[in-house]
Amino acid sequence: MKKIIGLVLLMLLLVSAAATNSINEDYMHTIQGTWELESFYNYDGQQVIDTVPTADGYRQVKMYYNGKIMWTRYVPVDKVGRFGYGTYKIIDDQLMETLEYGDNEMIQAMDTMRIFTFELQLGEDKFSQISLDEEGNRTFSENYIRID
Repeated sequence: MKKIIGLVLLMLLLVSAAATNSINEDYMHTIQGTWELESFYNYDGQQVIDTVPTADGYRQVKMYYNGKIMWTRYVPVDKVGRFGYGTYKIIDDQLMETLEYGDNEMIQAMDTMRIFTFELQLGEDKFSQISLDEEGNRTFSENYIRID
């Protein structure tokens, strides 16, 4: 009887160890990862009224890992690249990004605005960060696809 109980306990230990070492399937349902900007939406307050794809050669990538965010932007007609780094948190359907440093233009902009709050629509391989006006109406969004 002791051998059976011992074997059952050993099996439970092995099963629980395997479960904690397996890939977290919820990972792909989080914002953690690397994302590329795909398009912009313009809103009339709540509904999308226009979709604007990114221009040829334009690239913007965001990386979210362990509460940190880094983004970079390349615009072919602009000789100076853009980047920023900081922290992020998600509360309910809000994404809050707090910039710590960035390129020269971002550092100058951080004098007036350092915390950016967006409405977040998060899917498995897409997300939108939606800007709201003072009254809570949607104005525009950046729409991303997961690349990692």
